[in-house]
Amino acid sequence: MIGYVTIGALDSEQSGRFYDAVFDALGHDRRTEGGGWIGYGPKGGGEGFADCHTAICPPFDGQPARPGNGIMIAYQAQTAAEIDAAHAAGLAAGGTDEGAPGHRPPGTPGFYGAYLRDPTGNKIALFAAA
Repeated sequence: MIGYVTIGALDSEQSGRFYDAVFDALGHDRRTEGGGWIGYGPKGGGEGFADCHTAICPPFDGQPARPGNGIMIAYQAQTAAEIDAAHAAGLAAGGTDEGAPGHRPPGTPGFYGAYLRDPTGNKIALFAAA
């Protein structure tokens, strides 16, 4: 079971604006920040890093962040409308499209998803059973 995810950022604030937009559309927000770290969790939740599901920060080893080849983190939404909103918000906040919202495979119900890259190039998926 996953406890939390850490995503490396070249510029935490720039990446933070992207994740602020995407997570807001999914009902989550910035719960805490400090020292170049930004933590996200459900709206109304706790305000410490232990209350967060995702942390955005520079890598601990001091080297520049870079996206992992073949690594993708998927965030579950409740509805297709949330995915549409989160995808649009992520694009408006500096992300790039890696797959427009829609059913996967196309034309078949059951899995609705969208794919984005954050400003550092990390790939995320948004999905719902729809």
